[in-house]
Amino acid sequence: MRAISLAALSLAAALLTGCASNEAAPDLQEQELYQKAQTSLDAGRYSTAVTQLEALDTRFPFGSYAQQAQLELIYAYYKVDNWEAARAAASRFIRLHPDHPQVDYAYYMRGLAAYQAGRFSLEGLELIDISKRDLGASRDAYVDFGELVRRYPDSPYAADARQRIVYLRNVLARSELQVADFYLRKGAYVAAIERGRWVIEHYPQSTATRDALAVMVEGYLGMDMRDRARDVLATLIENDPDNQRLEGRTFEPVYVDARPLRLDG
Repeated sequence: MRAISLAALSLAAALLTGCASNEAAPDLQEQELYQKAQTSLDAGRYSTAVTQLEALDTRFPFGSYAQQAQLELIYAYYKVDNWEAARAAASRFIRLHPDHPQVDYAYYMRGLAAYQAGRFSLEGLELIDISKRDLGASRDAYVDFGELVRRYPDSPYAADARQRIVYLRNVLARSELQVADFYLRKGAYVAAIERGRWVIEHYPQSTATRDALAVMVEGYLGMDMRDRARDVLATLIENDPDNQRLEGRTFEPVYVDARPLRLDG
């Protein structure tokens, strides 16, 4: 095989540099650069679109296409899976243009980027498995979608946000119960009770609230506060008579070394 000459390497490098320059098109005027970015987006060349939109945002921050380019940059970041950059761009747009007619889109995309970051590598796992992971991004998404729904209840993005809130609420509540079960196993009964109460207070519409009541019953049994446990047990039976911890009207502790608790015994 013949060796590649230094001149050929230099030429190839120059051509690559030229291509990169054409990608960002630094010599184009605002409208031309914006149109190129639109063409890249329409063709699904999102990395190229990011480069072009970043150039547009840098060179023409107060131009005619500045606000629209900032919105589309959020989307382009999202499409290349740069969720942190998408959230930062969305937050920046919200800060700079709080009264823009499409600011609800920025709120939605900020939540969607966090949602995707939270679900990354979690596809295929059961809800209970996902709830054991670090859910920082999912908490951000829950807050972001909630803010969108509160501020713009009639937004075209609000319906999807509400559905995602339901899913995230259940995941986050289950995560809290995983921690509560850990506290029960370690004998930290007060901490377990507080976790159960926190789920009921902060995620009252979650399916996990019934199991949160069970956690509280078991925590009170661990503290030998059977009267308090019986009060919570009555609420559990009323709301979830088929709970897996129940045998009829009798509560069967799992983690606590205590005898079963009957509601009327």
